[in-house]
Amino acid sequence: MAKFTLFSFLLLLSFSGFSQTVLKLPQPSPRAILKYTIGVTDVTINYGAPGVKGREVFGKLVPYGQVWRAGANEATTITFSTDVRISQENIPAGTYTLYFLPADSVNWTFILSKQKGLWGTEGYDPKQDQVRLPYGAQPAAFHETFQYTVQDITPTSGFLTLNWANKQVRVPIRVDSHKQTMNLLRQTLSSASPKDWNAYAQAVNYLIQQNADHEQALEWVNKSISLEENFYNTFLKAKLLAQKNEYAEALELNKKAQKLGKKSQEAYQPYATEIEDAAVLWKEKRFAGN
Repeated sequence: MAKFTLFSFLLLLSFSGFSQTVLKLPQPSPRAILKYTIGVTDVTINYGAPGVKGREVFGKLVPYGQVWRAGANEATTITFSTDVRISQENIPAGTYTLYFLPADSVNWTFILSKQKGLWGTEGYDPKQDQVRLPYGAQPAAFHETFQYTVQDITPTSGFLTLNWANKQVRVPIRVDSHKQTMNLLRQTLSSASPKDWNAYAQAVNYLIQQNADHEQALEWVNKSISLEENFYNTFLKAKLLAQKNEYAEALELNKKAQKLGKKSQEAYQPYATEIEDAAVLWKEKRFAGN
């Protein structure tokens, strides 16, 4: 009896040791992690991707009237690196569990839950929903493999898109890219090297392109020039003043930028045509305004 017990114990240890080895094998619903960027906002989706495999999906495999994991295995998650807007709802930055509730073949509800670490819908608590929003499911080209994408991306928007079998759902995501960019610029500049004139110059160039926040741009360009005056940040200040129709001052700075450029010809050459053409244009606008 003692020998049998010892043998059983050793056999159990053997199987216990074997069970700790995890083999990488093909999965019927492989995991996908995708990242898209809208403006400066990263949208990351983590989901299991099942296949249709000849099954009748909606109304059968995915019952109507029940919260659906909208993926496979572990619950689908979506992460926003900054605040976003979905429909008229503000969604704080963070990670959410993503569900859908298909009422029928057309009328679906998009759900973001603050719960995390769930296996599918097990333990799902509707009281912890961040939002529930109605969206229509549309007929679409057949997709064998379940798929999320973010489509039609612009600097301020994109569509979270679900495709599976013969259905598609598109959920609009909007971001305040300028506000988020300004926050990132301020954070970056606050930790930049005390002698990094170029960091301030890059921030000013962004604001000139946006034709926005001129007072902040003027503060930053003056800071850049105080760290190291050169043809580039001098020309940026000229462009900033020209945007405010202050052409006389812009022309004086343009002339100074060309003079400074002669001291660093190699760096200046890629910008020479733009700077010299700007001088001609600003002269025309200055005299047209008189």
